[in-house]
Amino acid sequence: MKEILIATGNAHKVEEFKTMLEPLGFCVKSLKDIKEKIEIHETGKTFEENSMIKAMTLHQALGCAVMADDSGLEVDALDNAPGVYSARFMGEDTSYDIKNQYIIDAVQGKERGAQFVCVISYVEKDGKATSYKGIVRGEINDCILGNKGFGYDPIFYYPPYGTTLANVSEEMKNAVSHRGIALRKLVDYLKEQNENDSCCTL
Repeated sequence: MKEILIATGNAHKVEEFKTMLEPLGFCVKSLKDIKEKIEIHETGKTFEENSMIKAMTLHQALGCAVMADDSGLEVDALDNAPGVYSARFMGEDTSYDIKNQYIIDAVQGKERGAQFVCVISYVEKDGKATSYKGIVRGEINDCILGNKGFGYDPIFYYPPYGTTLANVSEEMKNAVSHRGIALRKLVDYLKEQNENDSCCTL
């Protein structure tokens, strides 16, 4: 089984990646599985820049193949905010219940369109880097709904499902999610490459 290092310590993201990668024969490792404390400074202005910064920083420190994602919510009526600052929006210590209610209130009487964006960057053992983007369009719901998922899922209404992404199963969410779309593009690439050395032993 191949090991793949995910540049995140977010338990929710790790579980999502595990759900999608383990059936393909990958053993998913995260930042919590490595002994070294590696500082990653997300100074990029775009999802592409931040995901590549994370992947390249770990690749240069550990010398192995790494994948990293950067994702967030873009709200049409808020000029695409919170965007790349989604995790830091209103302060990292602010609960998502507060963040979500703020966004609901902010779009009252305005356009409710929104999208989740995810860019996954993959740096191979030899340093070759590629990125894969996933977008899912939806709307800001008029209330917080659902206890599955995390982050902004409880306010992201997905019209084909008739509810928020926090109110459906993980399987249903992953089938249409921005992260799922980007990850499937990466997986297609990995299958094409069939790289036996794409893993890193931690």
